[in-house]
Amino acid sequence: MEYVEDKVIEKKDYSAEGLPKGEYENCRFVNCSFANCDLSENIFLECEFEQCDLSLAKLNYTAIRDTEFKFCKMIGVGFQDCNQLLLSVNFQDCQLNLASFYKLKLKGTQFVNCNLQEVDFTETDLTGSNFDNCDLSRTVFEYTNIEKADLRSSFNYLINPEVNKIKKAKFSLSGVVGLLSQFDIEIE
Repeated sequence: MEYVEDKVIEKKDYSAEGLPKGEYENCRFVNCSFANCDLSENIFLECEFEQCDLSLAKLNYTAIRDTEFKFCKMIGVGFQDCNQLLLSVNFQDCQLNLASFYKLKLKGTQFVNCNLQEVDFTETDLTGSNFDNCDLSRTVFEYTNIEKADLRSSFNYLINPEVNKIKKAKFSLSGVVGLLSQFDIEIE
């Protein structure tokens, strides 16, 4: 297993040959493709992925700690397969459609300007997370903890307060419709 530290890796296509198994610490991946790549059992510590395509990447037992994703395409990524110990990620301007965060602890996670359509947050702990200007169309919130989360600038969400923990979460007045839709009432 390789150990790579403080390296900037640009314009590499790992979708065919794969990323060498290793521990990557404080590395920056810029404009790289990991589409359909098997990233299983790799370790990413304090890394940054910018303008990368990680769509359908496999993350079995992958450790991702204090890592940021910016302007990345991450369609269909199963984050629930990661090594959950100390999992810590933030997302800015990412396409995360069809991703799964099933049963993960993601307290305080930042989702900024992200497309989160049809994402699975079932049984996920998102306490204190920030959803800033995110599209949550058809995203699944079931038995999800979003206490103290901020969704004021996000839109298209449907969250049932009867099956999710929402205490002290912040919503905009226009977003309240997404909390009441299952009650079959008319709001004017």
